[in-house]
Amino acid sequence: MAGDLQFTWELVGVGGVTYRIDDGVSEHETHIGYCTDALADLLYAMTGLYGDSSGERFSFDREPMETRWLLRRQGVDVAVDVFEFPDGATSWGSLDETGGVLLWSSTQPRSVLCHAVVEAVEVVLREHGETGYQEKWVRHPFPVAALQDLRRLHRRDDECGRCQSTPDS
Repeated sequence: MAGDLQFTWELVGVGGVTYRIDDGVSEHETHIGYCTDALADLLYAMTGLYGDSSGERFSFDREPMETRWLLRRQGVDVAVDVFEFPDGATSWGSLDETGGVLLWSSTQPRSVLCHAVVEAVEVVLREHGETGYQEKWVRHPFPVAALQDLRRLHRRDDECGRCQSTPDS
């Protein structure tokens, strides 16, 4: 059901994260590694939903698997499909979902989806700070600019007054 969306992003150990997304009907949870700038990729894809793009896609490396999110705009809603690909089933980052297994699917208002992501990422920043995030994620710094961009667009275009405001956002 739209509006019941929950999303969490939890750093686990060094170089790992477990994310969980739940729409009140079904949930998806997985562990991903630090081979890609996963959090920045997520934030930039959400930011892309505010432009002229009809959709966005991004992948998380799970060695030897790939988890790919496909976001398709449908008016004010976004259809979210999360696929899993075994190693070698498709070329990394290809535009074809053939061969993937659908793990989770939901349609949510863009405002609800992006708000859930902003809130989850702000929790990570509050818990770890930029330095703590870098120490745990190792290869990539905390994506400050990507969070600021998404927060700004979400507040402006979705008229969200609940998003945390920081002096430099």
